[in-house]
Amino acid sequence: MALRHAVLAALLDGEYSGYQLAKAFDIGVANFWHALPQQLYAELTKLEKDGLVAGRQVVQESRPNKRLFRVTEAGRAELEKFAAAVSKPSFIRDDLLVKVQAADRIGTGPVIEQLEERASAAEAKIELLDQLLRQMRGDADEEDFLLRGERIGPYLTCLRGLSFEQEHRDWCLRIAAVLRARMETAHAER
Repeated sequence: MALRHAVLAALLDGEYSGYQLAKAFDIGVANFWHALPQQLYAELTKLEKDGLVAGRQVVQESRPNKRLFRVTEAGRAELEKFAAAVSKPSFIRDDLLVKVQAADRIGTGPVIEQLEERASAAEAKIELLDQLLRQMRGDADEEDFLLRGERIGPYLTCLRGLSFEQEHRDWCLRIAAVLRARMETAHAER
């Protein structure tokens, strides 16, 4: 997947400025695609040049002018083509896993600290995602929202992000506990 498809998908809900798009990425899209604001601005420029988004200038009196972008019919066609293409399997690429792989041959203290930090970060993200899911579904319960909600794509990707963060938190805590127990056992046997 290219960044262009993630940007096009994020713009399906309406017009966004580059700043609003960056905020949307931070909250929802970051569950499955990470991009820095400057990458988003550059991608918007490319998408506009390719005719996949249209931008318009909005004059503001007390603030700097801003540009709003929306998906064009060509952009929708590009997303449909992308959706029809076979997706490649995903894979994990994480430097913390390299550290865990080497943990029984190196000092484990720093690795345990990093695992616990990751677990804390995942817990914070879980809280944010729970809040976002409640906000998206409003007063509806989840099953009703999934059957009748107007736009469930962002909700479904948020559910995936929630599952990922929960599993990641649980794994980090378990591995930190295993490494700590091994460290304590080795220390006691000396």
